Amino acid sequence: MRVAHGFPFFLLLLSLGSAGCDRAAQEPGPQYLPARPPTQSLVYVLAVHPLYNPKKLHTSYQPLVDYLNRRLSGMRLELEASRDYGHFESKIQARSPHLLLPNPWQTLQAMQVGYGVIAQAGDPEDFKGIFIVRRDSGLNNPSELKGKAVSYPAPTALAACIMPQYFLHQQGLNINTELQNRYVGSQESSIMNVALRQTVAGATWPPPWRAFQMDHPREASELKVLWETPSLINNSVMVREDVPPDMREAIRTALVYLHESEEGRAVLAGMETRRFHPASDRDYDVVRSYVARFEKAVRPVKGP
Repeated sequence: MRVAHGFPFFLLLLSLGSAGCDRAAQEPGPQYLPARPPTQSLVYVLAVHPLYNPKKLHTSYQPLVDYLNRRLSGMRLELEASRDYGHFESKIQARSPHLLLPNPWQTLQAMQVGYGVIAQAGDPEDFKGIFIVRRDSGLNNPSELKGKAVSYPAPTALAACIMPQYFLHQQGLNINTELQNRYVGSQESSIMNVALRQTVAGATWPPPWRAFQMDHPREASELKVLWETPSLINNSVMVREDVPPDMREAIRTALVYLHESEEGRAVLAGMETRRFHPASDRDYDVVRSYVARFEKAVRPVKGP
């Protein structure tokens, strides 16, 4: 392109640009929007209360998360463990996980901050406290625990602390003055304290005891279940109120039908759980009544 002598080049460019803009205004063409990023699955965190130590919990529950992730569209679950009951309960109060698998007492606490029950994790008959003792302990009657050390995972462990303590109260023991109550952080620790002779009895509940027998067969062979409490309702599965209803229903459906496939039954076996049952907040009213009786007769749940 030739430029007339004496005509500044930048004015020529400005003139051509203006002409181009005028033509664009007069000749509308297709409008292009910025490209949208590829659709991404929403990530939801599932926090499970300390049934086991974090490593064991991941071994037991990651297959469930993997199973659900292969079947749920538009979302992806991530498993989160907690080092102890207090750590898990602080997450509930902070509303940080999207989904919870809490014990029944923690279920009541989670309802207060915006979580709702969608399922029951396990059979109600399996939710009971059991007392583990050494085979050579010589114990026969609960009254023989007077003055001795008993281990529990945490003061807020319903099946593994609250129910056993209520059982001992009904057997005539003063929990607050006649026992050395030791809260040791996890179900496995409660049992291991007995194996190591740190306590004469350890409270837990059936799934961790079954897992302990598989993981520590030598120590378990020296132990036995001496007493057990009546059953209550099992742990819940809860979803935070801001999770969309369609995703909440997809998760609930996948859980309650998990036991109907061979793959699903294998996942459940790894969690020491027979199946998930449909459930709602109202099903846990029985826990509210139970805890009220316990607190009136024994101690406040939030403290030893």
